[in-house]
Amino acid sequence: MLCWGNASFGQLGLGGIDEEIVLEPRKSDFFINKKVRDVGCGLRHTVFVLDDGTVYTCGCNDLGQLGHEKSRKKPEQVVALDAQNIVAVSCGEAHTLALNDKGQVYAWGLDSDGQLGLLGSEECIRVPSCLPKIMSIDTLVRTCSGLSFGRIRSGGSIRNIKSLSDIQIVQVACGYYHSLALSKASEVFCWGQNKYGQLGLGIDYKKQTSPQLIKSLLGIPFMQIAAGGAHSFVLTLSGAIFGWGRNKFGQLGLNDENDRYVPNLLKSLRTQKIVYICCGEDHTAALTKEGGVFTFGAGGYGQLGHNSTSHEINPRKVFELMGSIVTQIACGRQHTSAFVPSSGRIYSFGLGGNGQLGTGSTSNRKSPFTVKGNWFPYNGQCPPDIDSEEYFCVKRIFSGGDQSFSHYSNPQNCGPPDDFRCPDPSRQIWTVNEALIQKWLSYPSGRVPVEIANEIDGTFSSSGCLNGSFLAVSNDDHYRTGTRFSGVDMNAARLLFHKLIQPDHPQISQQVNEKTGQIIQYDKFYIHEVQELIDIRNDYINWVQQQAYGMDVNHGLTELADIPVTICTYPFVFDAQAKTTLLQTDAVLQMQMAIDQAHRQNVSSLFLPVIESVNPCLILVVRRENIVGDAMEVLRKTKNIDYKKPLKVIFVGEDAVDAGGVRKEFFLLIMRELLDPKYGMFRYYEDSRLIWFSDKTFEDSDLFHLIGVICGLAIYNFTIVDLHFPLALYKKLLKKKPSLDDLKELMPDVGRSMQQLLDYPEDDVEETFCLNFTITVENFGATEVKELVLNGADTAVNKQNRHEFVDAYVDYIFNKSVASLFDAFHAGFHKVCGGKVLQLFQPNELQAMVIGNTNYDWKELEKNTEYKGEYWAEHPTIKIFWEVFHELPLEKKKQFLLFLTGSDRIPILGMKSLKLVIQSTGGGEEYLPVSHTCFNLLDLPKYTEKETLRSKLIQAIDHNEGFSLI
Repeated sequence: MLCWGNASFGQLGLGGIDEEIVLEPRKSDFFINKKVRDVGCGLRHTVFVLDDGTVYTCGCNDLGQLGHEKSRKKPEQVVALDAQNIVAVSCGEAHTLALNDKGQVYAWGLDSDGQLGLLGSEECIRVPSCLPKIMSIDTLVRTCSGLSFGRIRSGGSIRNIKSLSDIQIVQVACGYYHSLALSKASEVFCWGQNKYGQLGLGIDYKKQTSPQLIKSLLGIPFMQIAAGGAHSFVLTLSGAIFGWGRNKFGQLGLNDENDRYVPNLLKSLRTQKIVYICCGEDHTAALTKEGGVFTFGAGGYGQLGHNSTSHEINPRKVFELMGSIVTQIACGRQHTSAFVPSSGRIYSFGLGGNGQLGTGSTSNRKSPFTVKGNWFPYNGQCPPDIDSEEYFCVKRIFSGGDQSFSHYSNPQNCGPPDDFRCPDPSRQIWTVNEALIQKWLSYPSGRVPVEIANEIDGTFSSSGCLNGSFLAVSNDDHYRTGTRFSGVDMNAARLLFHKLIQPDHPQISQQVNEKTGQIIQYDKFYIHEVQELIDIRNDYINWVQQQAYGMDVNHGLTELADIPVTICTYPFVFDAQAKTTLLQTDAVLQMQMAIDQAHRQNVSSLFLPVIESVNPCLILVVRRENIVGDAMEVLRKTKNIDYKKPLKVIFVGEDAVDAGGVRKEFFLLIMRELLDPKYGMFRYYEDSRLIWFSDKTFEDSDLFHLIGVICGLAIYNFTIVDLHFPLALYKKLLKKKPSLDDLKELMPDVGRSMQQLLDYPEDDVEETFCLNFTITVENFGATEVKELVLNGADTAVNKQNRHEFVDAYVDYIFNKSVASLFDAFHAGFHKVCGGKVLQLFQPNELQAMVIGNTNYDWKELEKNTEYKGEYWAEHPTIKIFWEVFHELPLEKKKQFLLFLTGSDRIPILGMKSLKLVIQSTGGGEEYLPVSHTCFNLLDLPKYTEKETLRSKLIQAIDHNEGFSLI
């Protein structure tokens, strides 16, 4: 082992030397004839793991970071771990995590922010202790039925360790005051300080003293975790990087200096085939599959290697390493190291004040500089006349704090060095492959060895492992995953699952069930009978109470046992009707809360004159001739809390009390006015008879905000509105991306042309279609050319980029051209009815709930109608009424629905939800039928003649606007 850098606390393990800094690599006598497996570097201490699994530490021990009380200047064994086979370590500023071959994590040192994850109250733990085994969501239920206890040897004493599950950890990483762990099921756990968001759990927690699952990362196959001073990264098998935490110097590479409290994708490196990542205190380095190095973050000491001391908020390739294939990188506190096997050399750059660069001086280096030493390349020929003991063939480099290390062998027996571009199989997540399946099949049913059964079970119980199992690795396709390419070899997956379900192997088919045909649609998971089996409203209320009081899996087994199971915990089983019921229930709860708050304020106003009384309802007083202006004037002055109150509408000069019907007509009339293309806010497309936001409007975004509010109020108050928008509107409201199918719906001719472009089989796309990345739009009688991308006019559409052209065209129509208008509409809409329940809807379900549908079943309407007064189903007047109704043309039937219910469309809950009531009324046959839209109630005179009834009914439904008291 070669060591260099800060030795002031003995962290180099060189024994009682006089120097406080070592300026160039020096042999450590302690490691002669010993093979080092891993090295962890803290700020002032170092941990060494040997091939036999023993652990040695040296350096500062003020906070128990050595795990023993022996000498600090040279490595001493941590005897508390002598019964463990440790395979990996990681160090924070003053704490250490060690991982054994069974996937258990041990921790010791400073615990001021819970970074040890031991749930203790002590400031530091001086003897290694095993973390309570980490629980995953998948194993929660299995572990609720019983707890087991284990024991570890701890400095001569025995401690009982509470075990929660059998999650196997494959990697650990330490920041200064926080810790990360990656399970073999590809789940990421975190604990410790969260001051800068370095745990990725959001902004609500300042720290966590026990391991917490980062749920936002579930389902992704990861290959590595890394932690800096106060920032964190995970790297996927397909080279995608997610980062979070402190970003003061741009160390997250996200083109800004804002801290992140949840994982964010580092998009700029998405195509670079990243295979390894490491972190310093405030900087980050990434290694590509081709052997290139990118750095970003703090650069004040040159630690980025760009020949400057500037900070970089975006990843930037280290120019002076280009031309060399780097296979290892390592970051110290403020320096970086890189290894090039072709020359055998180690390069370093950054802070050099403590000799950590190994260049023979304390100077900083702003670009890569060779570490001093007689380096020998792997596979190089060793001349017979040299002393091979004085030449070093590097196996692995390590850096941390202000110290650096290199594990080496002499040239005569030099094996291949570690290559970070080829991940260590011992650190990989569970993956399924054909060899594993064949091994499993070779055993009789019920006699499969535990380790093989665990690996199979671990793979199929984790979506992250399944995704990782079928990556398209044969041609590096998995490095270019995106919205159109998943990176998964679906053919390989189908073939394997087909083998799994063969009748010859029933022990496997009990675990998996292949659905033939296309990918399973979301509605296949719906349980349509759910509302018949449970009271979904009460279930939702119970679920809301559980959420409000924080009764979730993180609150322990005792509390979990007392929590009733709610079906709302599994929202994927709800069909559109059930979701609508949930949304209505949620709205009723919010309305009641708003009413209660108003009542409390009114009571307070009786005793405190400074508090004004308020109406428990949102009142809109409007004139029919100025319905838009009156409504907008009221809504502009309305506070956010008032939107949550029940809506009551009053038409000036009309006597009706709004029990629902007046409100229905209000929405019908105001939406008809607002959406009329003559005002220029929306454009009408004749081919589809649909409207979309007009990018040529003179209205400001404030009006679109109010239109969004009105649409939200309609849904919140259970009213169907007539919106002639395409499905794309509802996709965007649910934050889903419009596609070519949406363009086909809005602009059929253009959509078909785009499909023809995509389907064209020949190579001469550019010559045949003569397109570039532009769109021609009308601008008040003139035509205007807009570029879809930068330099779009100079970018021809060809066979290779035609998908990008279509995507850009769709994006322009639905997003870019109307961004400010839709954003205002979106904000107004979600101000009223946004929330968790709304996000459960699919776009087509939300559309059906907002505008209803036209799935008319007139016999069902008759069947569900109730009668009052003298009427019953066989009354002569009722019989001729239904004869007349069924003989009406479709348009007149729809007019009747509008006359009676306030809408000519069917609610998403179906025709059965339209409970019509027909009651007898006094007076003679000269009177017209009268509707009470608030209650879907029809006053029907006792007509005796069919033609009289027909004439009076048509006369009534032809004059269906206006309200008065009867």
